[in-house]
Amino acid sequence: MMRTLICALIVTVLVVPCAAQNAVKKQVTKDDFLVKTTAQLLNLCTACKDDPHYKEAIHFCYGYLIGAYHYYVAESAGPNGRKLVCPPDPPPTRNEAIRMFIGWAKKHPEYLQDPPVETEFRFLMEEWPCDQK
Repeated sequence: MMRTLICALIVTVLVVPCAAQNAVKKQVTKDDFLVKTTAQLLNLCTACKDDPHYKEAIHFCYGYLIGAYHYYVAESAGPNGRKLVCPPDPPPTRNEAIRMFIGWAKKHPEYLQDPPVETEFRFLMEEWPCDQK
């Protein structure tokens, strides 16, 4: 009896958040993959596992955010490069950083219609500013 109750509780904890999220969150659409807005990127990044486009959405989200950051790293390298973001040492894992971005972006709805790369760098510069003296 106790084992059944524990199993039911575990299933509820794992399934209900996504089900509850789907009640207020739309499923991923083709337009989301255009990532013209931060809202579209967040829709991809927060896709539920039962969404038909879940795998593509999550991979696109990670690729977009990591690609933009890697471009910045390459652009800011060298003696004339200007550092805007200075992550701690050791830096957070990729998954931690993306979770932090999602949480931050959800707390800043004023940026949801902005280009996602701009919102990504607002987050990064606020979270890990460089000491520009």
